[in-house]
Amino acid sequence: MNAQQKPHRKLGAVTVIGLGPMGRAMTRVLLAAGHPVTVWNRTPARADGLVEAGATLAATPAEAVEASGLVLLSLTDYRAMHDILDPATASLAGRTLANLSSDTPDRSREAAAWAAGHGAEFLTGGVMVPAPMVGTPAAHVYYSGDHQLLRHHTPVLELLGTPKYLGSDPGLAQMMYQAQLTVFLSTLTALMQATAMLGTTGLKAAEAMPELLASADAIGAILRANEQHPGAALDAGEHPGHLSTVTMMGATADHIVETTAALGLDPALPLAVQSHYRQAIANGHGADNWTRIIDAIRAPR
Repeated sequence: MNAQQKPHRKLGAVTVIGLGPMGRAMTRVLLAAGHPVTVWNRTPARADGLVEAGATLAATPAEAVEASGLVLLSLTDYRAMHDILDPATASLAGRTLANLSSDTPDRSREAAAWAAGHGAEFLTGGVMVPAPMVGTPAAHVYYSGDHQLLRHHTPVLELLGTPKYLGSDPGLAQMMYQAQLTVFLSTLTALMQATAMLGTTGLKAAEAMPELLASADAIGAILRANEQHPGAALDAGEHPGHLSTVTMMGATADHIVETTAALGLDPALPLAVQSHYRQAIANGHGADNWTRIIDAIRAPR
């Protein structure tokens, strides 16, 4: 029997490779739904609690892959996928790899081609909730790749979170994931920057954070209130300056830079924000809406 003819052991079986917090959460959700789950991790001890809950610990990556038709990868990056599966490529034929790890869109495209070269099908995924929320109604996962392949595996994948399909390009889900995390990580950094600023006055983080989180929570509502269809004006190339202009917001950015310098804090974030407004003003767009800073992002100097 050659690699193309290897049978799947069980139709409902799922393999999870990578048992960090996300991989363990996915495994527990799948076990709770009644799926036979095989797991593998470079540190086998991470599987202890999962084995007690009913999972099967594979001795090797090849054994883990061969146990199921659907293989979920929850790893640090795509290099980890290659480190683990390159020695097991003979076992990949006929399987579906759903890589839910973070990396670049280009590496997702390369991985899809690599999988196809070994007879496997490939889905790129981006899980948009932290591990404790996997499997809850709030969870959703972006996917890209073959739509029929996603539909085939939806009964399993929807257990993790609502699948949101973006298109056939394997890089699309990764692009959306990175875009979402750009907002997320930038917000987290901004919260720490603001907390550090307030901390110089003696205000404790426990006092500052509720106020700052309220501001962060309000941003979406503010943007929606100013535009009936958020993003439509950007698509049309329109930046009406009847509310928050580049000049006004740029002045605020200047004040933040000055305050940060006076406090002796790291200026990297405020300077990055300031640079976008200064470039828009230098290009003659000071009277436009603050959204004009997208030009500086699309075409940096």
